Amino acid sequence: MNIPPCPSCGSPYGYEMDDKLVCPECSYEWIPSSEEEVEEGLIVKDANGTQLADGDAVVIVKDLPVKGAPKPIKAGTKVRSIRLVEGDHNIDCKIDGFGSMALKSEFVRKA
Repeated sequence: MNIPPCPSCGSPYGYEMDDKLVCPECSYEWIPSSEEEVEEGLIVKDANGTQLADGDAVVIVKDLPVKGAPKPIKAGTKVRSIRLVEGDHNIDCKIDGFGSMALKSEFVRKA
């Protein structure tokens, strides 16, 4: 049987023990079938339902008031190189004229 390398340290010297595989170098134990499962990361969708990814460019779809700023962020403002994060405001970005901001994905669409 071809034993896959250790998912923890990458060692090719894993061996079988009962229904698990064990790495002799880092003592990590795993079940071979669980390695085949694909882990889904953070899924964030824009106002139109399109999935967003880190580094995407988005456009703001409505005027957004900003606390402490004299004017809101206007609809149509393009934001480049977004970063997805966990939480209520799930987009971190930098907006020209405003600086670093956290936005909700429901107020943007993919550019």
